[in-house]
Amino acid sequence: MHFPPLPVWGTESEAAALAHLDQLTKPPGSLGRIEKLGSWWCGATDTFPARRPERARLYTFAGDHGVTAEGVSPYPSAVTVQMVYNFLAGGAAVNVFARQYGVQLAVVDVGVAGPLEGCASTEHAAFLSERVRSGTGNMVRELAMSRAEAEAAVAVGIRCAAAAAAEGVSLLGAGEMGIGNTTAAAACLAATAGMPGKLVAGRGTGVDDAGLARKVAAIDSALALHRPDRFDGIGILSAVGGLEIAAIAGLCIGGAAARVPVVLDGFISTAGGMVANLLVPGVSAWFQVSHKSAENAHWAMSRMLGKDPVHDLELRLGEGTGAVLGIDTIRLATRVMAEMATFASAGVSGKE
Repeated sequence: MHFPPLPVWGTESEAAALAHLDQLTKPPGSLGRIEKLGSWWCGATDTFPARRPERARLYTFAGDHGVTAEGVSPYPSAVTVQMVYNFLAGGAAVNVFARQYGVQLAVVDVGVAGPLEGCASTEHAAFLSERVRSGTGNMVRELAMSRAEAEAAVAVGIRCAAAAAAEGVSLLGAGEMGIGNTTAAAACLAATAGMPGKLVAGRGTGVDDAGLARKVAAIDSALALHRPDRFDGIGILSAVGGLEIAAIAGLCIGGAAARVPVVLDGFISTAGGMVANLLVPGVSAWFQVSHKSAENAHWAMSRMLGKDPVHDLELRLGEGTGAVLGIDTIRLATRVMAEMATFASAGVSGKE
C-alpha cells in the first residue's frame, strides 16, 4: 500500500513561536503545556504567526468486532447500530461536547455489522457510508479481516482527511464507536509491544473479573494463532485489529500529509495512531493524544509514541469526547499567541 508523503516539519515556524511565547507578559514557560501545544501547532502547520484553527472536524468511525462472541464485553453488538442513530439524533455525549466547543461531527460507518437503514446526515452530524465489511471476524478463530480489507479501511481515513483539508478544515479529531473495540486495541498493542494479554487488557465498558479473564484469554489466543509481525501495521490490523482502528490510522496519515494535525481520543483512538506510526514512521509528529485514558495500558501506547496526553479526566467513553477537549485546548494555545501582549507592547518590565 502506498501512502502520501509527509511534509517537512516547520522548524523555523516552531522556533519563531517559542521565541514569541517567551516575550509575552508572563514568566517564560509559565503556561506549561499550553505553550508547548502552541509551538507544536506552528511546527505542524509550518505557520507563524499562528492561525487559529476555527474550523475543526471530528470523525467518529464506527465498526463492530467478531471477538464479542468470546464474552469480552457486557454490551451486545447491537449497541453499535443504536449509537450511530443516537449520534445522528444529537443525543450522545460526543454531540454535547461538539456543540459546546463548535466542532463539526461526522459519523463514518466503516464496519458496522447491522443494517443502518435510512441513515443520512442531520443537523447534529454528517453521515458517511464507507463500510468495508460488516464487522470483523472473531480474531480468536480467524483473521479479523484480510490484508486487502485492512488497507481499504486505512484508505477510508486517508480520504476523510483529504476531503476535510479540501473543505478548509484545519484541525481533525479521531473518535470511534464499536462494541468490543477495547479488546482489538489491546491486541494491537500486545502485538506491537510484545506484551501479554494481562498487561494490555482493561475493563473497557465495565467487564467483571470473569469478563476480564475472557478478554485476556482472547488476546493471548489470537496472537498465538496469527503471530503477526510487530513491524507490519497492516498485518496487525488484519490479524487482531478493527476497521475503525484502521480508519483512524488513515486519518492520521492523511491529515499529516495535508498539514492538518489530528487530535486522538483515548485508548482505541491511540491504537490507531500507533498503527499509523508503524505504517508511516514519523507521522506521530503531526498528532496529539488528547487525554490519559482510564484504560490501564494507555500509558504504554502513549510512551511508545512519545506523547504526553493533554488532559487527565478519568475518561473512558470514547466516541471522540476527549478529542473535542484537546481540539479546544489547541485553539486556546493559538489564541494565547495571537492575543497576549508582549512585554514591549504593554510597557511591562521583563525579567532582569
